[in-house]
Order: sequence, then C-alpha cells, then structure tokens
Amino acid sequence: METSDAAGLFVFAAACFGAASSGALFRPGKWYANIRKPWWTPPDWLFGPVWSILYVMIAISGWLVWRRAGLAGAAAPLAIYGAQLLLNAGWSGLFFGLRRLDLAFAEIVVLWLSIAATIVAFDGVDHRAALLLAPYFVWVSFASALNFALWRLNPSPVSRELA
Repeated sequence: METSDAAGLFVFAAACFGAASSGALFRPGKWYANIRKPWWTPPDWLFGPVWSILYVMIAISGWLVWRRAGLAGAAAPLAIYGAQLLLNAGWSGLFFGLRRLDLAFAEIVVLWLSIAATIVAFDGVDHRAALLLAPYFVWVSFASALNFALWRLNPSPVSRELA
C-alpha cells in the first residue's frame, strides 16, 4: 500500500470514528435502562462491538471509492457518504442526549435512506464498496425498528430525573 493510500484510509477511518464519537458523548445511562423496551432488544454489550465492526467497514467502503475514482471523480457519491456520516453522528444526540425518541426516529429514517443512496452511488464506482455497506444498512434497518418500538412504548419525552 502506498503512503497516499494509507493516508487516505486513515482519513476515512478518522471520519467514521469521529461520527462514532457522538456515542461516547451521549451515553445511554440510567434513563435508558429504565424505559420500556420490546422483548427483542439486544443486550447493551452488543452495540459497541457491532458498531465498531460497521465503522471499519464504512471507512473501507469510502476509501475504496476514493481510491477508484478520487475526490473529483466520485464527488457526488462521497458527498452522500459524508451526509450519511453526519446523520449517523446526529442520532445519538437526539436519542440519548435530548431523549427525543420521536425526533431520533425521524432522523434514523433519513439516515436509512441516505445509506441506501450511498450504496446505489457507490455501486456505480466500486461494487465491493457497496457490498461493504450492506451490513450497515441491515443494522440501521433493525435499529430503526427498535427506535420506533421504543418511541411507541415510551411516547412522551423521558424525564431528566432518570439521568
């Protein structure tokens, strides 16, 4: 791997883990432990490893597109990719920070659509990059259903007293 390729991969990894850092800023806490959850909610310990693997795959996906077409050649696909990373970063603040399950659900639907758009855009540049995003799309589909179920089970904003 050339130095420029390694530097590019580092940039994509930094962007992905920058988006992931919102999860460290806005942690579930006691309030999340106390809200009603559907029976199919995964255990809390599962989210960290799953997201870590997904962020690595997301970074490699973006890097593959950049390597194949460059910034100029893949400007639109990489712009969509950047938008989905920003949406990804914003969800934790809405859900865990503001405890607005309704707004978080609306946002995750837009995130889900942006991931689908990224997959379609990336497929036109590098099919492997699109395939690397498929598990992310599946996980966010599941997360969207979970967010919706949590909102329906806890329709009013959760009290700050549970923090």
